[in-house]
Amino acid sequence: MSTIDQIYFPNPVQPVNRPTQPGTQPVKPVGDSPFAKVLEQSQGVKFSQHAQDRLKARNISFNSDQLQQLEGAVNSVAQKGGKESLVMMGDAALVVSVKNRTVVTAMDRSQMKGNVFTNIDSAVII
Repeated sequence: MSTIDQIYFPNPVQPVNRPTQPGTQPVKPVGDSPFAKVLEQSQGVKFSQHAQDRLKARNISFNSDQLQQLEGAVNSVAQKGGKESLVMMGDAALVVSVKNRTVVTAMDRSQMKGNVFTNIDSAVII
């Protein structure tokens, strides 16, 4: 696998705040509407600064296929009502805030041994 094929710290595109025309109100999706759920699921998965630091320090990287698998896992957990999940991907373990769609921390196989994962309500093995 070449370095070009690896993605260390993906940064999803952030929406641009555009000024509204005078006399108009911005449209906000209602939290429980089907549109809001689809929008929430299509936003990708982010990595917190802490998780980015751990990935870099532990030499963990993901290619685009693995990132898609991670996004699919987060979507599955969200549909089942999970809030904080442990996602096992190959030699990496990720703790993900499902509501925020953010990887909170990451570790490799050597750090997993003997580790106790707390404050999670679900686990996914990819």
